[in-house]
Amino acid sequence: MRIRIKHRTAYAYGEPVHSIAELLRMTPRDHDGQRVRRWRIDLDQDARLQETEDAFGNIVHILSLHRPLDSLAITVDGEVETDDTVGVVSGAVEKFPPGLFLRQTPLTQPDAAIKEFARDVMGGDTGLDGLHKLLLAVKKDMKFETGPTTATTTAAEAFKGRHGVCQDLSHVFIAAARCAGIPARYVGGYLLHEDGTVMQEAGHAWTEAYVQGLGWVGFDPANGISPTAAHVRVAMGLDYLGAAPVRGSRSGGSEERLEVSVAVDHARGQQQN
Repeated sequence: MRIRIKHRTAYAYGEPVHSIAELLRMTPRDHDGQRVRRWRIDLDQDARLQETEDAFGNIVHILSLHRPLDSLAITVDGEVETDDTVGVVSGAVEKFPPGLFLRQTPLTQPDAAIKEFARDVMGGDTGLDGLHKLLLAVKKDMKFETGPTTATTTAAEAFKGRHGVCQDLSHVFIAAARCAGIPARYVGGYLLHEDGTVMQEAGHAWTEAYVQGLGWVGFDPANGISPTAAHVRVAMGLDYLGAAPVRGSRSGGSEERLEVSVAVDHARGQQQN
């Protein structure tokens, strides 16, 4: 499958900012089942992007602007060719042993309710079957809903309310898996929707858990499935903050307004089955 992605992030300020420094994790890498055919990041300001890698091997671009400006737009446009690997992730950059991904973070710290949930659902089964049980339980018990949560909502807070977006459902899955002794991590990327929806309000998020004998396997709690050829993997980390497409800070300015638009579609000229 060949997928085209266009992702625009636009900032506007009531008063000009003095400077901006941002970290962009918006560029996917090749691995088994995923090949980047073309990819470009454009800015509407005169600035240079410095490409590097973060600690997890994600491609990172550093953006620095040190002059007054009242707006900034970052646009990604690219195409990725994908295959269905039934969720198994291989050939990706791995800089740490799986055990690192047992480390809880403030966003994934399980409370008593999540620990009890993991025990009840998995029943001590820390293999592939137990993880699929957890996947379906998170999908069943939590309502996908935009609005009630934010980028700083923790797994415990989202689980208490039983609602959230893909980021929140992923954090709950990760928290439960880790407290069961299973390494798990957060993945940010894009999803080509089966219903034909092209325009989206944001990218997508899912998880990967380490299974003995298989390696890293993906789980998408928002959809109750393992990732398919419709998923484009961009970045991974311990939680959302480690895989967020844009993170940074500014000096000065006021009344920041943010607009994000994401278009995910079949690449032009590709025959759709």
